[in-house]
Amino acid sequence: MSNVIQRPLAELGKSWNVELTSRKQLHLPANYSKLEKRYRPLTDGEIAILLKNNNHAADWNNIWVSDIFNPEQIKNSSFYGVVKIGDIPPHYLDYRDLQLPCGIYHSCLINSIVGDNNAIHHVRYMANFITGDNVILSNINEMETSYNAKFGNGILKQGEDEDKRIWIELCNENGGRAILPFTGMQAADAFLWTRYRHDDILQNKLVEITENPFSKEGGFFSEIGNNAVIKNSNMIKDVIIGDHTYIKGVNKLKNVTIHSTREAYTQIGEGCEIVNGIIGYGCRIFYGVKAVRFILSSFSQLKYGARLINSFLGDNSTISCCEVLNSLLFPAHEQHHNNSFLCAALVMGQSNMAAGATIGSNHNSRAADGEIIARRGFWPGLCVSLKHNSYFASYTLIVKGDFLHELNIKIPFSLISNDVKNDRLIIVPAYWFLYNMYAIMRNNHKFIARDKRTIKNQYIEYDILAPDTINEMFDSLNIVEEAVMQSLSLDNLHNAQNLLKDEKQQILQDVYMQNVECSKRKVVLLKPKEGYNLFKRLIRHYGTQQLVDLLFHLPENRIDLQEIVHHQSAERKQFENIGGQLVPKEDLHSLLQNIKNGTLQDWNSIHQEYHKWSKNYLKEKRMHALASLAEITETPIPFWNNAFIKNLITESIYTQKWIFEEIYNSRRKDYANPFRQMVYEDTAEMDKVVGKLKDNSFIQKEKKTLEDYIAKAEKILQKL
Repeated sequence: MSNVIQRPLAELGKSWNVELTSRKQLHLPANYSKLEKRYRPLTDGEIAILLKNNNHAADWNNIWVSDIFNPEQIKNSSFYGVVKIGDIPPHYLDYRDLQLPCGIYHSCLINSIVGDNNAIHHVRYMANFITGDNVILSNINEMETSYNAKFGNGILKQGEDEDKRIWIELCNENGGRAILPFTGMQAADAFLWTRYRHDDILQNKLVEITENPFSKEGGFFSEIGNNAVIKNSNMIKDVIIGDHTYIKGVNKLKNVTIHSTREAYTQIGEGCEIVNGIIGYGCRIFYGVKAVRFILSSFSQLKYGARLINSFLGDNSTISCCEVLNSLLFPAHEQHHNNSFLCAALVMGQSNMAAGATIGSNHNSRAADGEIIARRGFWPGLCVSLKHNSYFASYTLIVKGDFLHELNIKIPFSLISNDVKNDRLIIVPAYWFLYNMYAIMRNNHKFIARDKRTIKNQYIEYDILAPDTINEMFDSLNIVEEAVMQSLSLDNLHNAQNLLKDEKQQILQDVYMQNVECSKRKVVLLKPKEGYNLFKRLIRHYGTQQLVDLLFHLPENRIDLQEIVHHQSAERKQFENIGGQLVPKEDLHSLLQNIKNGTLQDWNSIHQEYHKWSKNYLKEKRMHALASLAEITETPIPFWNNAFIKNLITESIYTQKWIFEEIYNSRRKDYANPFRQMVYEDTAEMDKVVGKLKDNSFIQKEKKTLEDYIAKAEKILQKL
């Protein structure tokens, strides 16, 4: 039970030491100037003016000011403990039509340091805060800092019990994959921490390196950076608020660090309640958001009553209206609809949750310990309900329906649907390329355009053809071959391969898959031949694109095949998606080992490894592409010759032309569809509303991409 304690008024504000002697006492570089700032006591004349203006101090000897001080600009305010006040010039601050004179008006300050040129108006209670320069604080009920403030970090202070620690329970509702949040945490960090739970040495090391940089001592002040504006808000407690942050109308902001700069400023709007979190640079949080135990990465948005609880949201993502619990979401996640729900999931980026999609855990399982893993490009359609546990390969599209059984979908770019009449699960491999090339190829440009990070030292892969998806395609070839062999009772895989490659011979009976759904009903693989051969074609195109780029940048006028051998990889490597960044698994395992043996002793060193991998990624991707090309053509790189390369490039040109034609045709269907046309008076009105097909900016970009690729490829063909 909490009791209200009665203490002498003279003790108010005297429990903390306001003296700053080291940068270790500060979180924001904006406030480092406070260490050298010279303050002086008030003169008798200044005290007289302050009293005349209806100000009060428990002890005027504890009020310190800078040389640029005008007591006329402090009115109707009270001061307790030690308060240091920076410059108060005869100026006013103007921010978005809010114009307030510098100084302190109708406010109560306790044990705080006020920066230069602040405009503090109607702050009814501010205790243990440090403010930067040019800060506006207006109409705020309560600003305070507790002695053991942690500012959103999952640490403990001296004397605190373990139950005081803040954990974020990602990926699983039972807390079995919980992590400790810390300032600067990246999606890759959260991913590594939530995996490998059986490795106690690694898990203990991650706790250790998270705690080490933080002081165990209490008594750290809340801080506000330069040029920050906070107005019309209720409760702000235990916060670090970066430069240029704009906060208006929040209900509650508690135990939070907010990153913000002039170039990437963060805004938080009306009705929000934000507790136990870390907010990245350039974020937007508006209109009734509830966020508790969370990390919001840079340039992401929470809007319109969104609820983000026990979750990590990656860079350049948006969640509106809906509810997300216990989830780890990689960059470029989109979820906009009030009736969508996501819980206990690892969604690996470039995803989109449709309206009515409800992906829960114990809501359709026996206990709160289910999980879903969805690789990048996950797209559950309207009113999709999924059963935990389930796994989805990259760019899985799920048709509206209730999926009552666990799913293990390993074929990427597939359409998943229920055949309700026949009670079967239907899988269409390579669906996006067969039927909606416009949408799948537009993703490349869409996510690149939305990547607003000011510092891109971590390479996030947005291309649909990349090491992770290509490896899934290779795995899918084996899956399709196995399904055809068993369904058609063929003697061996070689016969299945020949059947799939034979353009003249049709597969006239259903092809069934095993170990896809945890049920007794049949799983049908539609169009296996089309998907199989398209995957092989795209793998060749992916490899040849990288080969063309390599040969194009060779300095000589002739092609040196030894250069290709120099770039070859011994084998096609396996890659892991860690927070949107693709990393060879062998490098990832080395990183984990170096964490365990103490070679990497802090998160900054681990992040440097990420950056090193990012710098080397395009080279790794090229090596992977050449190895993939050698494997799919069954021709080792040392045996490549000019004729072989010419054939590959010629086919790749046709493939690129085919991709553009399919982009155009899949979009053209929308214009030719009479059911789409019927809401317009005529073609002219339709063109005004949706734009002319020939003016489509994405199609124009893809046309330019095609022309550039052909020009580059033909230049190489001339060299051969």
